[in-house]
Amino acid sequence: MKSYWIRHEAGGAVLDMHESPIPVPGPGQLLLRVRATSLNRGDLLGAIAFHRAPQGRPAGVEAAGEVLAMGEGVTEFTCGDRVMARGRGCFAEFVVVDARLATSVPRQLSWEQAGAVSVSYLTAWEALVEYGHLKTGETLLVVGASSGVGVASIQLGKVLGARVIGVTRSAQKFEKLRTIGMDAGVCAGGVDFSAQVLSANGGKGVDLAVNLVGGTVFTACQRSLANFGRLAVVGYVDGVMKSEFDLEATHGKRLEIFGVSNAPLTEAMRAEATRGFKRDVMPAIIDGRIVPVIDRVFPFDQLPMAKAYVDSSAQIGKVVVRID
Repeated sequence: MKSYWIRHEAGGAVLDMHESPIPVPGPGQLLLRVRATSLNRGDLLGAIAFHRAPQGRPAGVEAAGEVLAMGEGVTEFTCGDRVMARGRGCFAEFVVVDARLATSVPRQLSWEQAGAVSVSYLTAWEALVEYGHLKTGETLLVVGASSGVGVASIQLGKVLGARVIGVTRSAQKFEKLRTIGMDAGVCAGGVDFSAQVLSANGGKGVDLAVNLVGGTVFTACQRSLANFGRLAVVGYVDGVMKSEFDLEATHGKRLEIFGVSNAPLTEAMRAEATRGFKRDVMPAIIDGRIVPVIDRVFPFDQLPMAKAYVDSSAQIGKVVVRID
């Protein structure tokens, strides 16, 4: 089968096509014929130690496809089922995934939409629900609002009954983001946008901020919080790993600061998160309150071009690769 591997050089990440054997599912696993996958910045970043692979590794962390075979002990799915799942090596024609991390694809979703769900919406669920404890009537700040997780956070925030303020570097993206639920937008390119956020929120701080950008905006996120505010550090696409930390504000406002990363989780932890995602997010996808936002679709043999497009930060929502 054809698959893409990722290796990291001084200039960044490079995707190479490989010929690999079709994997065989082990106990508790599914073999999928992959129909669609999508690009996630965390998997592609080469400047970050957690994601480096100098010798190369199978790339891609989510897929949607048909179940072709099952390992021992799988009872929830049968051959032919349409599923979407997180996994390793999903930039491939076939992939093996843990059945506990798989979700049935609702009939109204296309393969492209299904291939864009598993990582972004589960990450948004962790940031907003599991750790962020976002409540109806609170205000959510999404920094990096046009990214895949940013769009998912806006949509989930609205389902949860929050007011949503988005921060992007391009005011041209605001109109599209408003159509998916963003209430107010702030245009900022790595500067301290906290005063603009407070102004957009009637002079008050926000209850939860989701930082999808990195160190250049950390301090502004922290300064944008209200008393008892929470700050989720989810991404660092700017490559800036350190920032000024306002100890006085953290203490005086009783702030909570936490990270959201899939890297340190055990398979059991990932399975527990998947159950929470199915419980809290999937009903909104099934009934149409949340519709995955696809920016562009690339054919499988143009995956390096898709990566270049993602690297440009031009998209709103997810960039998907279709595998026919």
